[in-house]
Amino acid sequence: MSVQVIRQNDKPEWAVIPYETYLQLVEKAEMLEDVHDYDSAKADVERGDDELIPGEVVNAILDGENGIKVWREFRRLSQTDLAKQAGISVPYLSQLETNKRKGSLDVVSAIARVLKVAIEHIVPS
Repeated sequence: MSVQVIRQNDKPEWAVIPYETYLQLVEKAEMLEDVHDYDSAKADVERGDDELIPGEVVNAILDGENGIKVWREFRRLSQTDLAKQAGISVPYLSQLETNKRKGSLDVVSAIARVLKVAIEHIVPS
């Protein structure tokens, strides 16, 4: 690799490299960043700070299914269990899951807490 070093006050200030070499370095830097991101995500899962979400859950939400219902079923909770833990009635939860009613911030927060997800994951955008 040919490198031209430009000095200022007898110290290296700039390195000029061929463009093809520059592109290779950028590609390697991006790959290294991807490896670090993967390692970080894997460590988060192993510590229990994050979880792997099956494609079926993601696809269901992207397809417009109700987030509360999708996450409830993924967590293997009945409507009765989720309603009880969130401090609401089963009919109210049913209305939320069928989009017949919108929940208050307190209710949606309680449901998100029980489902162990961020509010954004259960509120339609």
